Amino acid sequence: MGVPEKLAARMSMAEQHEYLRARFSRRTMIRGGAVTLGAVAGGAFVPGATAQAAVPTQSTAPAVESVDGALVAPFGRHLAFGNDPRTEITVSWQVPVAVKNPFIRIGAHPWDLSRRIPAEVRTLYTPAGVGASGDHTQYYLHAKLTHLRPGRTYYYGVGHEGFDPAERHLLGTLGTFTTAPAHKEPFTFTAFGDQGVSYHGLANDSLILGQDPVFHLHAGDIAYADPSGAGKTADTGFDSRVWDQFLAQTESVAKSVPWMVSYGNHDMEAWYSPNGYGGEEARFTLPDNGPDKKNLPGVYSFVYGNTAIISLDPNDVSFEIPANLGISGGTQTTWFEAQLKKYRASKDVDFIIVFFHHCAYCTSTAHASEGGVRQEWVPLFEKYTVDLVINGHNHQYERTDVIKGDKVAKKLPIGETAYPETEGVVYVTAGAAGRSLYAFTAPDSYEGHLNEVDSVASFINTKDGKVNETVAWSRVRYLNYSFLRVDVEPAPRGHYAKLKVSGIAETGDRIDHFTVARRAK
Repeated sequence: MGVPEKLAARMSMAEQHEYLRARFSRRTMIRGGAVTLGAVAGGAFVPGATAQAAVPTQSTAPAVESVDGALVAPFGRHLAFGNDPRTEITVSWQVPVAVKNPFIRIGAHPWDLSRRIPAEVRTLYTPAGVGASGDHTQYYLHAKLTHLRPGRTYYYGVGHEGFDPAERHLLGTLGTFTTAPAHKEPFTFTAFGDQGVSYHGLANDSLILGQDPVFHLHAGDIAYADPSGAGKTADTGFDSRVWDQFLAQTESVAKSVPWMVSYGNHDMEAWYSPNGYGGEEARFTLPDNGPDKKNLPGVYSFVYGNTAIISLDPNDVSFEIPANLGISGGTQTTWFEAQLKKYRASKDVDFIIVFFHHCAYCTSTAHASEGGVRQEWVPLFEKYTVDLVINGHNHQYERTDVIKGDKVAKKLPIGETAYPETEGVVYVTAGAAGRSLYAFTAPDSYEGHLNEVDSVASFINTKDGKVNETVAWSRVRYLNYSFLRVDVEPAPRGHYAKLKVSGIAETGDRIDHFTVARRAK
């Protein structure tokens, strides 16, 4: 993206952003703002406005005339929960060219879509010279729906002037979503990281839809528009249009299953904002209850049934890829502990699941373990007995034994049960969603194909570089495409509620399963 490699290696994400802005702002073609945000009008389901993206207004595309809306169909629909999944959903989508008066229709039945709500428009411009995108404008639209009823299925259609999904010949474009229930009920969710655009990414999406999840967690490195992933502007392979392909690929699932993302190193794109997340803020609307919306838009939490989910941003603590190291000034960790304390005290929450990109514990030959995560967050996982930690970053499936104090607190063979209240934490790396696979130093060992070893040679990324370590906690290793399925089973007070966790291969075969049990409140 235009910065010499050696120079970029010494620059933070904010410094690279300023470099790019200074360089390309001198070009005569550039004359305004990178992201333009439209207002969200109020309505029966949409009081107030959606949080704005933290993107400066320094360069923009030339003004364009919108085309006949009847000739333009929306695509790339994706859902996300708001702060309260029982009553809040955001529907997001895309159009390839500018349209007039975009909106969403919503109702309890496909024949009753009388509620028409204006949508927010976020245009994202990438000038020629910034990677391979070349003078390209993207149009993202968002409608934040509030005051919904818990446990209800709604029908919706997205459109604009000239394209009304309520018209009979367009009813096939309708989608549905279901809000979280008001009470504790069994449910299933899925998770993975490191997807990108590929056949394997598409195949995993197909299998995920077949699990009937109520939401999906994406643990970072979402589309790979920035293929280097080093947080460096020197990557000439950057192509913002990859996001369009990704959202089209993902739509089959994300149009009905809230697609809750966390940001990884490949999601830092230096052109759009000092923190690198300006592009993501144009494309996604996530819960805004995190500690620092300006610097950490991918940090948030939500509660579904008896389970609290917390998304963290490990770029803030990464020694391996330090482009955003320390960006929160410690506020993320302080907020995280407050969330853990709140959820552990809540009578409505049994399980706490944390997901983010960089691995606390993994034996991949590529990235292995992140020392910054172990230093900042692992003590909090253990102090508040987090029930499950889900990571990506390393492109394979790996699951640990129960860990406490960096050591095996209890061996956890396939099919066995962990009790985090008294034993420790289980970590799963589910980074084989679609990108090219990495490698292990030890043989694969998974359900139906066991090759157990006493120890595995690996390393950890520290502030002083890579440090070799030999570990005993690597219990399951599977080097092929896969994802995670979690079945949540509530229980009466005093009985054991359960997380039944399964690793599922792209073939549909189960490669791992274990249970996490905790006494219900």
